[in-house]
Amino acid sequence: MLLATTVVCAQNITARLVDKNTEKPIPFAAIKTGEYNGVISNEEGYFTIQATAQNQTVTISCLGYTNKTLSVQDITDLHFIIPLDEAINQLSTVYISNKKPNADSIIARARRNLSKNYQTNLYKHDIFSRETAYMDFDKLDFNIEKSSHVKKGNLKLANSSLDSLSKAIINSKTKHFKDFKGVLYVGDSSQTKLSVQKATELLDQKNNLSIDEVQNRTERVILKYLDTTLTYKLKTGLFKIEDSLSLKEKDKQEPKKNEYEINDLKGQATELLKRSQFYDNSMLLKLLDANLYTYRFVDVSSFNNELIYIINYAPRRSKAKYTGTLYITNDTYAITRVNFKFAEGKRGEKFNLKLLLGVKYVENRRQGTVIFQKDSLNIYQPQYIKLEEGRYFYVSRPLKFIENSPEKNKTSFDFTIEGNIMTKQELLLTAHSNISQTDFKTLTEAKTVPYMTLHSYDATIWKDNQTLEPLEEMKEFKGGD
Repeated sequence: MLLATTVVCAQNITARLVDKNTEKPIPFAAIKTGEYNGVISNEEGYFTIQATAQNQTVTISCLGYTNKTLSVQDITDLHFIIPLDEAINQLSTVYISNKKPNADSIIARARRNLSKNYQTNLYKHDIFSRETAYMDFDKLDFNIEKSSHVKKGNLKLANSSLDSLSKAIINSKTKHFKDFKGVLYVGDSSQTKLSVQKATELLDQKNNLSIDEVQNRTERVILKYLDTTLTYKLKTGLFKIEDSLSLKEKDKQEPKKNEYEINDLKGQATELLKRSQFYDNSMLLKLLDANLYTYRFVDVSSFNNELIYIINYAPRRSKAKYTGTLYITNDTYAITRVNFKFAEGKRGEKFNLKLLLGVKYVENRRQGTVIFQKDSLNIYQPQYIKLEEGRYFYVSRPLKFIENSPEKNKTSFDFTIEGNIMTKQELLLTAHSNISQTDFKTLTEAKTVPYMTLHSYDATIWKDNQTLEPLEEMKEFKGGD
């Protein structure tokens, strides 16, 4: 009760949604704090809202469950665990038929009603973005094969240091989180502008690793055992990477500013938003192409007292990539939710020059969810978009350090790295409104935005904002300085 009082006084309410019968968490439920704005529960069923009074009410709606309206006091009395009832009994009052709906017919009607149900141009969206990135190294081999001027003892020490570095990196399980909140302005599918209000990065500085950073750390180890009064050319095969490399120059490098490029953040948010749009050749429009996909009626459910058709889809043609589920309303034939993932045997981008250049790259995982809600004009706008991608990478190449001296002594080095990168991007859209073409054109956009670097999760940073409640892995994350 002390915790409850503290949370209410802080004007932030964190609660969890669970199934009344199974007590399992309920993800991706809409929590309305106003008629057309609010948040969504995360994958563990948690959500956070800003409370202004004990009698403030919120409405919770979720596919397959009855709506529930509670006050802040009600949530407190429930000790912040909110059970939801399944909507099974409601279905009999809205769906009485002995004829199975035709999936192809439903899909065709959904396609015909796209222009009525969705509008993407000249809108502004209040957004909260979160990116979670993981890097898992399976193999790291560093080895100095030969050197024309380094003593055997130093070579042994250098290889020992490289071996220790390799083990440390493999065991690091690199992870970082990037959050930002702002407003995304959409002119059309190809024109967007972004204003960022706040940005944070949560990472472990000691384990902040990328392929470039791994190579950088490796170079530092080798340079320690070379003549530190000289500079070196660094080559891989026939290609020169650096012309004047030295340990002193490495040590003098200034730390990067804590700034994000607005174009990078805008590109990330815009690409996610496109996952929810039905423009020519878009992912969602292709999912409604009966020439590419087959459809199967699965069941009916309800959302906000509306009948929802549940339809599975799978590739019909080889160029179709996805399998998943579409949720379509009975009255407007609007798609309210989409789940998608690569179908078995399907892949994304790939680049295999392992034998020729020692490089291989395969996008082997892509899956996600898009959830829509109605705005004040009865137009369906995205509320939540999630995209998870996994990539396998392999890089193996010889590196050669050549002295910038008359002797041109050389040190040859083999560099092999193999592993997987996984990213999860989430976009929560908390409010939507129309803008004019003049509004869009006159908007100015900054080039960079500062961000706060954190080494452990701090809930107070976003206490006055509508955001996506973090998962336990983020709350428990501890990183070194």
